[in-house]
Amino acid sequence: MSTPSKPSVLVVDDKENMRKLFSRILGDAYAVTEAADGEQAIAQLASREFDVVVTDIQMPGADGFAVLREVKHRAPDTQVILVTAYASIPKAVEAIKEGAYDYLSKPFDPDEVALVVARALEKRRQGREAEGLKSRLAVAPELHGLLGGSAAMQALHGLLSQVAARDLTVLLTGETGTGKELAARAVHRESPRAAKPFVAVNCGALPAELVESELFGHAKGSFTGATAAKTGLFEEAHGGTLFLDEIGDLPLPVQVKLNRALQEKEVRRVGTTTPVKVDVRVVAATHRDLSAEVSAGRFREDLYYRLNVVTVQLPPLRERREDVPLLAMNFLARAGRPEVEGFTPEALRALAAHDWPGNVRQLENAVARAVAVARGTRITPEDLPPEVNTARAAASGATAPGVRATSDSLAKLPYREAVDGARDAVSREYLSALMQEFGGNVTHAAERAGMERESLHRLLKRYGVRSEDFKRSE
Repeated sequence: MSTPSKPSVLVVDDKENMRKLFSRILGDAYAVTEAADGEQAIAQLASREFDVVVTDIQMPGADGFAVLREVKHRAPDTQVILVTAYASIPKAVEAIKEGAYDYLSKPFDPDEVALVVARALEKRRQGREAEGLKSRLAVAPELHGLLGGSAAMQALHGLLSQVAARDLTVLLTGETGTGKELAARAVHRESPRAAKPFVAVNCGALPAELVESELFGHAKGSFTGATAAKTGLFEEAHGGTLFLDEIGDLPLPVQVKLNRALQEKEVRRVGTTTPVKVDVRVVAATHRDLSAEVSAGRFREDLYYRLNVVTVQLPPLRERREDVPLLAMNFLARAGRPEVEGFTPEALRALAAHDWPGNVRQLENAVARAVAVARGTRITPEDLPPEVNTARAAASGATAPGVRATSDSLAKLPYREAVDGARDAVSREYLSALMQEFGGNVTHAAERAGMERESLHRLLKRYGVRSEDFKRSE
């Protein structure tokens, strides 16, 4: 069994003792390569790619800025950390504006070095994951808006395309938010009727007294308020497809007339006895169990069998969790905040662990909310709705207020994800408690934690804990 290769770090410094110090600090976890000056570093970069580059700013010849520019030219996702004396910190800040990840000021704490390099490596990994998701999204199997590469969605795409080719009535079933209207539109666009109208109506949203008029039309003066004749939706959809969403909510009297319209392929406007021939393909949808509704006397049996020529069941999101990251990236791309580039791995794990009772529609709303409140370039678990974080805490084994993980929830995750989730939750809880104890005073909190103030600042930023939220009023 081959041993996984270590992440690669290039250390650039004209002082040998500094290179050796970095090698001692990083050598156990990383494959460290040394360069004695900027020219040597640039030569190394021309022949291979590194995960992280740690470079001094002040060097004879090619300085740290030259190394930074070469890295960003050759391998933009390689992370660069600048090393500088205290007096040169403004230069380091300038370098960060030019694309450096972070800086270390001399003298530095070995733990701080290890932390900053680890975070730089994590940023590179996140960037590659985001690019991978974008690449997958660009080629992801999609049928007229129905996105997903899971086996369940591939089977759905195939069935809808097959059904679309035959001019049959289709009944779409599935939970709320699974994309039944998208599926109906896909059937229409894949069918020979694609050039004709697609007319959609939510039967549950129509007032009971107006349902018949909306579907079949009415004559002028046929009832109070009918000041002009009106064409019904069946006639509007002539030659095309009529999508009857939430058909289980239709009143029983209208069900009788709908059944007759489907049987005779004609409608009668309210207030007239003259039939109007219509050529319409009906696609109906419901989240209800229509067979149970028939047994309960709330849905007509004859209409049920007339609609149930081909039934297509749309899978709930919890049964195709592998599609969640792709869908989330798709909704992020449509959210209109280009500065929010993606999701942290913890946020993606949280999204995938949630059961999504509202399915794709709920996921879309959750991503829209997260994009709106995100403070950084990536969405973190803290940006997600509370119910998603609760599910994440339970699945990762972390103890959140009022939440206790079960072996069943832990078993849903790979070992590493479960451990990482627990570690992140404990770290976040610790930092919040620390800030609470010291009223948001980072200096005093760092002393208690046994670390440099700058190191604690970085941890707070990483885990989304804001010291100002714990400031005590005077």
